[in-house]
Order: sequence, then structure tokens, then C-alpha cells
Amino acid sequence: MRDLASVTPLLLGVLLIMLGNGMHFTLIGLRGGIEGFSTTELATVTSAYFLGFLSGARYAPVLIRRVGHVRVFAALGSFMSAGLIAFPLLTDPIAWTLLRLALGFCMSGIYVAAESWLNNAASNDSRGKVLSAYMMAQTLGIIGAQGLLSLGDAATPTLFILASILVSISFGPILLSATPMPATDTSRAMSLRQLFSEAPLGTAGIFLLGSIYATLTGMGAVYGSMTGWSAGQIALFVAVLFAGALVLQYPIGWLSDRMDRRKVILATAAIGALFCLPGALLTQYFNLLLLAAFIVGGVTTPLYALFLAYTNDWLSPEDMPAASGGLVFAFGLGAITGPLATGWAMQGMGPYGFWVVVGLTFGLIALYAIYRTSQRSVTPPAETESYLNVLPTTSAVAVEAAASWTADQAEAEGETAPQPAGQQA
Repeated sequence: MRDLASVTPLLLGVLLIMLGNGMHFTLIGLRGGIEGFSTTELATVTSAYFLGFLSGARYAPVLIRRVGHVRVFAALGSFMSAGLIAFPLLTDPIAWTLLRLALGFCMSGIYVAAESWLNNAASNDSRGKVLSAYMMAQTLGIIGAQGLLSLGDAATPTLFILASILVSISFGPILLSATPMPATDTSRAMSLRQLFSEAPLGTAGIFLLGSIYATLTGMGAVYGSMTGWSAGQIALFVAVLFAGALVLQYPIGWLSDRMDRRKVILATAAIGALFCLPGALLTQYFNLLLLAAFIVGGVTTPLYALFLAYTNDWLSPEDMPAASGGLVFAFGLGAITGPLATGWAMQGMGPYGFWVVVGLTFGLIALYAIYRTSQRSVTPPAETESYLNVLPTTSAVAVEAAASWTADQAEAEGETAPQPAGQQA
């Protein structure tokens, strides 16, 4: 409890950052529709964020080693705050693409610094609780951000300014509380070829899931604008996507620790594909679409954690940190390509293309899970690593910390497990 209390200012700062960042994600779709941007233009703007995020994950640790956490954190935060204000001033697709590229880079660096502080502040015993609190703060921030959109009109700069203010003030509690300088080293990411040879389902699945996640979070507001929804309806739709993840994370994780994870991945992906059907066929029934969003969004985030846990089941503990970096990279590549494919589909098919792309991608995950089930024997649940409660929005720092924590827990449980009578000293 002491460790959790010591990181409360950090968690408050993360909550405020996610409020601002969550607002800006939905605002892009709202304001882009008002400005008359095409679907493909908005898809490019969306993908640019994830390209910047992937670049930030690679270069932010280098910057931190050169000048330290505080300077990097403060500089990237300032750039991000300025970028949010610049959106309503530069209403041009090319300018927005460059701004989103910069914001993605800044946000990735902010995550690396904040997660390093959190990991450094936690002990081995409390790391699991600290990481869970961190994931909760992120999710609640994104959900709460959608409610703040009712405080202004997307056609004016007001909401962009509010998002900028939230990001700016978030650095107060973080910088004033994070006095110990954490380590800056992160493991070198495992190559995708080696990762795929070790865990084909985890690698391919997390790439496809990156496409789904980026489409839901980045193109959801665009879909709502094309459908003719009000700003309030769009905000509610996006909030429900993340609320589903908040509710379904625990039961899916509970199941994954007690049965063949490939079957859980298959069932979860199949459910996601199934609930895309009402989205594609019943666009005039808003309440049914909210149910579809709750389920589809609800299975997406747990699938990310499932792929991480399943991959770690086939790796030695010393390989897990490097594999975590490789999986984050694979997810980022999928996140870049997903919105582009969805934008192209929506340009040709209308708003229905949103659900078609998401549903087909879930279907590919399910089919590949069926194939992999026939290619590899089952790992008994007692021999698997614990489910990692990690969100797709985190950097490799949090993923590595979670992987190390679960490996330590498994080792501790193995040491305390009762030995058969013939093996006892």
C-alpha cells in the first residue's frame, strides 16, 4: 500500500494526460468531418499518430539517456500541448498528418518516462498492483475524456484548448513527485523473424490486433461522422468501446489462466467478428451499435494481453523482455496499416466499411488460431505464465515490467509449491 500511495501523483498525472489525449483522438474525427476531409485523408492522419508512436518507442530511450527523464518529459509535454492547440489553427490534411506524427512521438516518449518512474517506484511485491492501477488510470482517462467533449463545440478551438490545458497541468504532479531517477535501459527488441519462429500465433495475432485497435480508436469518430451522428453520440460510442475493455478484461484473463489460451484467443476473436455483423447491417439502430461497440471493444484489449501471455508461455524468462519489445513493434506496424485499409474501405463502401474491416481482421485471427491449434501441443495451464493485464496504449517499458513480474511470480509459486513425498528433503 505504501508503494501505491507513493505513485498516486504519477497516476493522477497519467489520468490527466489520458483525458487530454483521449479528447484529441475523438476531436480529430469530429473536426475533420466539419472541415470536409475525406475518409482516406483522415485515415492517413490517424495512421500518422501510430507511426510517430512507434518512432518514439525507438528513440525516446536514446533521448532519455542523453539528457535525462525530466528534460525529455517536460520537452515532449510542451510540444504535445502546443500541437493540440495548433490543430484548429492549421486545418489542412497535410498539416494534421505532421501534427499527429509529432504527437504520437511525444506521447510515446511520455509513456516511456512515466512508466520508468512507476516501475522504479514499485517493489517486486507491489509491482502487480501498481501496474493494474496504471492501466485503470489510463482506461478511465480515455472514457472520461469523451464526457468532456460535451463542454464545447468541435467547430471551435475550445475543446482543443481544453485538451491542451489538461496535458499541460498533468506534468505538475508527475514532475514534482518523481524525484528518483529510474534506469533508462530497455531491452533490445527481438527480431520479428525470431519472434515468429518462437510464437507464430502471438506475433501474427498481435499485428492483426494492432490494425483493429487503431481502427476502433482512430476511425470510430470518423465512422460516427459519416453515419450522421451527433457529437454526443460519437463520444458515447467511443466511451463504450473502452468501457467494454474495462468490464471484460478480468473474466477473459481468468479463463486464459485455466485453459488452453489458443481456445480463448479463438473464442474471443470469433465473438469480436460476430458482433461486427450488427454494426455493418443495423446502422440505424444506435442502441444495438452501442452493444456491438461494448463487445468488440471489450474483447480487443484483453486479446492484446492474451497474445503477450501466450507468447511468454513459449519463451524462457530471460527472453521475455526482448520479446516484449518485438511484440510492441509488431503491434505498432499493424496499427499503422489498419486505419489506412479501413479508410480505403470506407471511401468505397461508406461507413459500413468500418465494421467490415474490423470483422474480417477478427476472423483472420480466429482462423489462424484454429490452424495453430493443430500445429502445436497444448501447454498445461499450470505451466503457463500468468495473464498480463497490459493495455495496447503502453510502451515496451510497462510490457517488460509486467512480463518480469509474472515470471517472478511463477518462480515464487514454484518454490513454494508442495513437493511430492519422494522428492522432499
